[in-house]
Amino acid sequence: MSPMPGAGLAKGLAVTLRTMTRRSVTAHYPDAQPELPPRSRGVIALFEENCTVCMLCARECPDWCIYIDSHKETLPAAAPGGRERSRNVLDRFAIDFSLCMYCGICIEVCPFDALFWSPEFEYAETDILELTHERDKLRDWMWTVPEPPALDPAAEEPKEIAAARKTAEKLAAAEQAQAQAGEGEQA
Repeated sequence: MSPMPGAGLAKGLAVTLRTMTRRSVTAHYPDAQPELPPRSRGVIALFEENCTVCMLCARECPDWCIYIDSHKETLPAAAPGGRERSRNVLDRFAIDFSLCMYCGICIEVCPFDALFWSPEFEYAETDILELTHERDKLRDWMWTVPEPPALDPAAEEPKEIAAARKTAEKLAAAEQAQAQAGEGEQA
């Protein structure tokens, strides 16, 4: 049997009528800010105090969009007769967000927790050259980074902490046994 002529048109009109009677769910973005999920990825923030200029983030970036400049500074000896030490001092840290693909590799490879995801996403510019943000702007975004989620109380204790606790308990037990043995000799 062939379908009734005009059946498709009737179905289409039924969908249109159902949609017209529903309430609109349009979000008025600039006036009403969207509610972002926790730990949303927006831009990359820099915690400058933790950066040791190891350059791992710039080397591992697949887009080569991280620019770092530094210089070496000589520190005096910590103790008399010691030797001087040198350390890298950060001069420039910039990320070109026109090239960045937001993969997060730089954040993952940073061994000193200097880079974080910030939920900020409103940083549009009229000129593409202005999408290279320097360390001042990256530092400002650091204050928008949310606290890390709380640890699950039912989770297993990390192996390192468990091993350290065991060692500390053994040392405490040995000290206590020595103290009791010392009291027994005095009596």
